[in-house]
Amino acid sequence: MFIWLFHRISGVTLIILFGINIFSSFFLYTHDKKPDWALSLHRHPVLAVLILVLFTFHSCYGLRTIAIDLGYRKEKQLLWVANIAAATISAVLLYVYYRVA
Repeated sequence: MFIWLFHRISGVTLIILFGINIFSSFFLYTHDKKPDWALSLHRHPVLAVLILVLFTFHSCYGLRTIAIDLGYRKEKQLLWVANIAAATISAVLLYVYYRVA
């Protein structure tokens, strides 16, 4: 039940976060005078980290759902594999993000 609920909530949250990111990019690339709010929102590290972590977990849980739909029956094992994979990928990507930024 947790996976199902998290997958739905993270999907909606990703749509909102990507929308905010695209909206702020629009103001940054189309206006000569860059608005301060768009610049600060577009470069906000919390927004970038949320997108990164939610995207990683949402993707791994989606792959888990596909595996279950294809007939794999060990749901607990898939839960742990998806969580460990998503946490590892998120940690590596966060390290790269903070190392580069």
